[in-house]
Amino acid sequence: MNVQITFKPSGKRVQVGQGTSLLQAARKAGVYIPTRCDGKAACLMCKVRIAPEQAELAGRPNGAEQRKLGPLLDEGIRLSCQAHAQGDMEVTIPEDRLKAAIRRQLERQALDDELW
Repeated sequence: MNVQITFKPSGKRVQVGQGTSLLQAARKAGVYIPTRCDGKAACLMCKVRIAPEQAELAGRPNGAEQRKLGPLLDEGIRLSCQAHAQGDMEVTIPEDRLKAAIRRQLERQALDDELW
């Protein structure tokens, strides 16, 4: 059975087999999720956010994910290499910290330009 995953904020969608990891689905969709450990739950770089009402669609967190993320699980944060799609769902890819800092700086500069 296939499931559809929509990645936010890009809006890219992909059909994958049920049980496919969110990291594998993202790669198939051409959505970049950073990782160093290639899906072994070691680097913690592949975090994604899943809305509470869709949490069960990513499967239950395994022991490694529970130890690594702890209370972040309650906020809807999952490791894309460990979460497996069980149904149609939306997944939010957090903005890279460096890109977010650059975006905020550019927004401040644009605001300053408008004031002058």
